[in-house]
Amino acid sequence: MKKIVIGLGVLGIYILYSLGIRHQNPILAKPSSLSGANSSGGTVATSGSSGSSSGNSSAATNQQTPSSSSSTTASAFKDGTYTGAVENVYYGNVQVSVTISGGKITNVKFLQYPNEHYTSVYINQQAMPYLKQEALQAQNANVQVISGATFTSQGFIQSLQSALNKA
Repeated sequence: MKKIVIGLGVLGIYILYSLGIRHQNPILAKPSSLSGANSSGGTVATSGSSGSSSGNSSAATNQQTPSSSSSTTASAFKDGTYTGAVENVYYGNVQVSVTISGGKITNVKFLQYPNEHYTSVYINQQAMPYLKQEALQAQNANVQVISGATFTSQGFIQSLQSALNKA
């Protein structure tokens, strides 16, 4: 009887802890301004412990790019708006469109992203501006993977690359 009571007590504490942690910020430190985020700043962490960096960030990286992708220079892009493929990631679909003007990426828009769960919405609201900014700075799909939003980041990279392949 004593073991059952202790087991239920531990289970109850675990459930309360799990519910409490959902309302905290488990993924990224709150940035002071999402639009003024710095790609070399400390609020964006990347997954992995080895690999090469894209060159514009000092964070440790493990670049997650599609195996069939190739680096495309900005001058090779044709002006227009291109829609990437829908990428099925663990928590939902990711799809982006990219706007090219003057041969450069001028805008990246999320058409679909995981938004079924409160946690997915919370994470993606923070990660999506960083992913967009990284793509605009890099002028290609070789962007940093956001720790805690790894699946969304990978889907973003794949969908963006498919859109850029059309450009």
